Amino acid sequence: MESKNAFLAILLSMAVLFGYQLLFPPQQPTPPAPSEQKIDSPNGQEPPVAVAPYAAPVEQAVAAEPARPARDIEVTTGLYSAVVSETGGTIKSFRLNEYRQELDADSPRMELVRGERRGRQLPLFFSWGADPATVLTIPLYEAALPEISTGRDGRAALTMTARLPGDLSVIRTMTFNDDNYLVDLVVEVVNNSDTALQGAPYLSLPGHPFTGDAQDTRFLFNGPAVLIDDSLEEIKVKDLAEDGPVTLHGDVTWTAYEDTYFMMAVAPEKAGATRHSVRLAGADGNIIENILFGPAEVIIPGGSRQYRYTAYIGPKKMAGLKAAGHDFDRAINFGWFGFVAKPVLLLLNLIHKYFHNYGVAIILVTVLIKLFFWPITQKGMKSMKNMQKLQPKLAKIREKYKGDKERLAQEQMKMYQTHKINPLGGCLPMVLQIPVFFALYRVLMQAIELRHAPFMLWINDLSAPERLSIGFELPYLGGLPLLTLLMGGSMFLQQKMTPTPSANPEMARMMMFMPVIFTFIFINFASGLVLYFFVNNFLQMAQQYYVNKDRD
Repeated sequence: MESKNAFLAILLSMAVLFGYQLLFPPQQPTPPAPSEQKIDSPNGQEPPVAVAPYAAPVEQAVAAEPARPARDIEVTTGLYSAVVSETGGTIKSFRLNEYRQELDADSPRMELVRGERRGRQLPLFFSWGADPATVLTIPLYEAALPEISTGRDGRAALTMTARLPGDLSVIRTMTFNDDNYLVDLVVEVVNNSDTALQGAPYLSLPGHPFTGDAQDTRFLFNGPAVLIDDSLEEIKVKDLAEDGPVTLHGDVTWTAYEDTYFMMAVAPEKAGATRHSVRLAGADGNIIENILFGPAEVIIPGGSRQYRYTAYIGPKKMAGLKAAGHDFDRAINFGWFGFVAKPVLLLLNLIHKYFHNYGVAIILVTVLIKLFFWPITQKGMKSMKNMQKLQPKLAKIREKYKGDKERLAQEQMKMYQTHKINPLGGCLPMVLQIPVFFALYRVLMQAIELRHAPFMLWINDLSAPERLSIGFELPYLGGLPLLTLLMGGSMFLQQKMTPTPSANPEMARMMMFMPVIFTFIFINFASGLVLYFFVNNFLQMAQQYYVNKDRD
């Protein structure tokens, strides 16, 4: 009975509660319209002012016609020449003085920003309160100078001013340097209206393949990359096309578009705890939309906000990127074995400083690495040689105990202990050299120092596959890949000299095909990498000859 009364009490309580809510609903506060939101004055004494989210009036944006033709401002520095357009204040062209598009001496200079793009498709397009993708009219800026040059001062600044719909003024100041690829951008947004305006800053950095060929097989990565929360995120262009736009939120250090050798990046100023976001998406053609935006802010009437950015447009050269700061050097991604690759690259550049030939530098680096691993490689080779001597005895043990695996393992271990042989001794040196091998692979495939760097004779570009002209074109190859064939031949001779610890004839036959397989794989690899393998095989043969000659 008590439980029944309790149950009735609960039902009555719920009926009273819901009945009261139905009869006397609570008064919901009406959210203020954007124009009626209030903020306090900075000095705390003036009455609050209304805040409106900034948006350019559509009728003005559509009807607006440029009062005059936009000018192109020429920028000249020691490392590059650029063109800044008064249409949007963007960089319209960016040509590097020290790099060419192709190996030929008459090839045009490498151009990281090409002039066929327009407006929002050009780097460093800035908008406030409106996503660049929704901006209807590109603002026309007025530059203070018709052209600038870094000259004797080593720096040159270009100031541009534009009036936007909604009583906003934007003042852009771009500073160029004579001895690096940094472009400092300061944008000041001034509110000339009678209403406090709320909006967020947007900076666009659209990217496209620098070489005009996004499928170049030499590229290890080609696309947008973001250093966010101290983690490098590389987003494949194919993934953006298949999965749609990606938005990253967090502590953005920089966002960029890069390929193997060049990059275009922008880093926001770290102002206190300000966090930025990056939106990546596929755009028209092969252009990648890359937009950096910050949190919304309020600009009071007559007030202003200033935003600072640092852009880097140039080669992915380790020394230059480190000197540029902002962790731009993190864009050179050597993978898991970067801790080995970076010292190898430093050593390569150090040797080049004295011999002025990266082919010679690759040879000497290979020799130094071989000398470093010589002791453990020597032990491994001796272990394999001793294992080969034991093969007849091991074969008899396998035959004798083929039906008893446990006894077979015991007898084999007893024989290894009697002859003081470590069955893994031949594999250990190879395992220890794996990090160095992969580090060298990444360095020789990615280092811009090897781009268009000649070695000798027919090898005139260590970053490209080598071909020897023989007077006629070979199918699928063009010229003869002589160095690659020499590498395959050296690998075959090395196998003939190396003791085979396994008695399995099928394994031996399979190993004989390895030189053919490697030769086929390496045909289109960078000649610098092929050179390393050829020299390493030669040194390996020399060491194997020494071990085979040793009768101990």
